[in-house]
Amino acid sequence: MNLQDFHSNPDVSAAIAKAVEQTLVQIGEDPKREGLVKTPHRVGEALQFLCKGYKEDPEAILRAALFEEDYRQMVVVKDIDFYSLCEHHMLPFFGKVHVVYIPNGRITGLSKIARVVDVFARRLQVQERLTTQIKDCIQNTLDPLGVMVVIEAEHLCMQMRGVQKQHAMTVTSDFTGVFNQAKTREEFMKLIGH
Repeated sequence: MNLQDFHSNPDVSAAIAKAVEQTLVQIGEDPKREGLVKTPHRVGEALQFLCKGYKEDPEAILRAALFEEDYRQMVVVKDIDFYSLCEHHMLPFFGKVHVVYIPNGRITGLSKIARVVDVFARRLQVQERLTTQIKDCIQNTLDPLGVMVVIEAEHLCMQMRGVQKQHAMTVTSDFTGVFNQAKTREEFMKLIGH
């Protein structure tokens, strides 16, 4: 679902807009100022879009394109762009997700892997949970021989405030099955350029 296909709930937008208007006053701004008049409404629309993953079922996305296939080598989908909101400060974090699984008689459409990433990323998140949720969804739905997920991300909560480290990159990984073997993990890491 892209932005053109997204439809927000007007009641939710209005409730968020009211809270944003009050927030603007609290930080010393005038919500009636020309540049801010529509901001509360825009924030309401934006938050609904950025958190639309709560309304989507990632396992159903994978099940919608399941195919029987006797392929038992790595299926790698790398460099999947993602954007999410840190649940601690509601500031963006973003980067790349790399996913690999080894089928056990069933595969899914490649675009479905990227859609699963989007569903979990479009929620208030922490990178560690995002990594595990993607892995668990693929493992539970496809029942492959193993899954591994690696996420590389920049967090604006570290860059814009607090420690203010501009080039810090956070890397997380999680894996199941055959990826418990170091040799298999190393092969995947070479495939994604690490």
